[in-house]
Amino acid sequence: MESGPAIFAGTAFALFGGALLLWTGMRLLHRAPVAHGVSAPTAVAFGTLFGVVFLALGVWCFGRL
Repeated sequence: MESGPAIFAGTAFALFGGALLLWTGMRLLHRAPVAHGVSAPTAVAFGTLFGVVFLALGVWCFGRL
């Protein structure tokens, strides 16, 4: 019973983190702004940081099974 929420949360975190990293990378590759109104290095740093954090949370949730 308790593995259902962990699977759901792990999947949601991993998908969001992976998508955020992919989106940030593609914006950098096309030299497009990552976030409007924020300097490029700051936006890239925060996008990458939060992408990695959400991927790590997903892995942690899957590790709790």
